[in-house]
Amino acid sequence: MIIRTASIEDLPILLDFEQKIIEVERPMDPTIKQNEKINYYDIGAYITDSNTEVVVAEIDGEIVGSGYGQVRDRKRFFFPQKKGYIGFMYVKDEHRGKGISQAIIKYLCHWFQENNLHEIRLTVYEKNPKAIRAYEKAGFEKHLVEMRIDLNNK
Repeated sequence: MIIRTASIEDLPILLDFEQKIIEVERPMDPTIKQNEKINYYDIGAYITDSNTEVVVAEIDGEIVGSGYGQVRDRKRFFFPQKKGYIGFMYVKDEHRGKGISQAIIKYLCHWFQENNLHEIRLTVYEKNPKAIRAYEKAGFEKHLVEMRIDLNNK
């Protein structure tokens, strides 16, 4: 397995991965538009952005996983002033359980350290226990709980 920086030539595969992520997450979030094509990310722009590291995992020349790390500003009352953020984590079904997401996270953590960032955050749906377990395995801990109410269904 090779973890490498994504190139613009990888974009068609990465756009497909994004749609697969959205397909999995739509049932977890009734606020996501259900019947139209949407995008979460501007992956093409992320690939060329110096504050974002988009990576892919390859096995035998096939791209089987993805993720990105991004340097983000924090509100001025937080220390440190910048944080790392991980998103766009995806591994093809047939390659899950092989440590690919862990390798991607490790690669991104190293990238953050090279950029003098020591706090990394991410968001994950509570209804996605497999992803939560993978992040916990990498050392992430639950920190905040976001809650919602739909007053139309009350």
